[in-house]
Amino acid sequence: MSGTQPDRERLIELIEAQREFRHVLLDDPHRPTYHFTNPEGRGMPFDPNGTIFWEGKYHLCYIYQNDDRSVGHSKEERNFDVWGHASSVDLLHWRYHKPALIPGDPDRSMFSGNCFINNEGVPTMLYHGVGAGNCIATCSEPELDNWTKLESNPIIPIPAKDSPEGKLYSSWDPHGWTENGEHYAIFGGPTPALFKAQNLHDWEYVGPFLANNMPDVADWEDVSCPDFFKLGDKYALLCISHTRGARIYLGDYRDNQFYPEVHQRMNFPGGTCFAPESLLDDKGRRIMWSWILERNEPLHITEFTNPPSYGWSGFMSLPRVLSLDDDGTLLIEPVEEMERLRLRERQERNIKVSDDENVRLDGFAGNTLELNVTIDPQDADVVGLKVCASSDGEEQTLIEYSPSTGELTIDLEKSTLDETMEHYYYTMIFGDENPVVTKQVAPLELEPGEKLELRIFIDRSVIEIFANRRQCVTQYVYPTRDDSTGVVLFSKGGSMKVESIKAWDIAATNQW
Repeated sequence: MSGTQPDRERLIELIEAQREFRHVLLDDPHRPTYHFTNPEGRGMPFDPNGTIFWEGKYHLCYIYQNDDRSVGHSKEERNFDVWGHASSVDLLHWRYHKPALIPGDPDRSMFSGNCFINNEGVPTMLYHGVGAGNCIATCSEPELDNWTKLESNPIIPIPAKDSPEGKLYSSWDPHGWTENGEHYAIFGGPTPALFKAQNLHDWEYVGPFLANNMPDVADWEDVSCPDFFKLGDKYALLCISHTRGARIYLGDYRDNQFYPEVHQRMNFPGGTCFAPESLLDDKGRRIMWSWILERNEPLHITEFTNPPSYGWSGFMSLPRVLSLDDDGTLLIEPVEEMERLRLRERQERNIKVSDDENVRLDGFAGNTLELNVTIDPQDADVVGLKVCASSDGEEQTLIEYSPSTGELTIDLEKSTLDETMEHYYYTMIFGDENPVVTKQVAPLELEPGEKLELRIFIDRSVIEIFANRRQCVTQYVYPTRDDSTGVVLFSKGGSMKVESIKAWDIAATNQW
């Protein structure tokens, strides 16, 4: 990156361009206001990477695509992936740093990886260098601004597929940690593998990482963006399969192998939760982010050559705390810091909603909201809310729960009037069949007598629904009407009782 200053005329051009671009972003009705968002350009992919709590700050890296002629690549190679870098003291407001990792030699681009503390106490980035293999960079500064790549990179080159090594492992999405003075790393791919090293340079293959797989995991699902950590009295492998999105295993780790006992999806057909990454903070919390795929991004990598017409793409889920309940159930909750952003509380209690009745809540409308809802389903077949709803129901997104099937659903059929968006709403690549879906459906079994408890975050084009602390469903929506901000209660097949519903406007945290 060049440190030279532009001349005066160029500087004036840059200032004017920034002001103009700022207004473009501020006028975008779908750009999130309190979700961590790519400041400009393309973030496709926009994987969270390199997360670490260091010297009192949360650090978050993210992939974005850069066109930097100073690096010296040919025109065809300039649209490369870079690790952007931001830091925060409160998980809400972020300061952007210069990029943490940019391509050089031998890497032509950077894909996913993580940050861990090596056995000398130094923050260490382990990442995939495109065209080279898995690589390492280190930095011990308080602000983690200047990273130094190992001269020995790649630590493990990409093996030829037909070689003996290529049949054992892929030098692909890595995740590293330190244990008993040794360095360990998972290399992701179709067959995730374990490596170890005494120093950072000399890594050796240990063996397959997974001792077994789970019945609900298909043979064609890979393990990419892996993140391995202790959670309560279990070990967790947070990852994706490229065809199904974010997911997590829970199990035991012994003799250099992971024995999964539970497998849980974090994304469902039609959903947009991808590429998770986590850190452990000074409060002992395991905090994760995921990349939310959004907007009408191209489905083919050959189309990723130009920036999107709206000037940006890519944003993260809210930071989520993962923990285990006393019975070993995985709990998923928004960080408590989110409560600091609440404004203008309103509440209603004990609302009876009869079969096929729609109760519009005047004063609850908005598109940057948090809703807390407690529902007694009573004898209803389906209970729920309509959000982002226009006054006549022409546009609306349904959040509904069926006690009999134990399913939480986001219904997108009327979420937008923009016909050009329907393909991107409904066609996500899952398995080999590319199904067209209009609903994202997630399992949620309630215990006898348990009420449905929802925390719903709406931030213009993204909805995140935390249900009973043990399920979270993520979706993007693109309403077109200015009045598509309403909140409506509904019930089907019987009556329900809304014991309490609270709403807050959520203060913006993005700079613009």
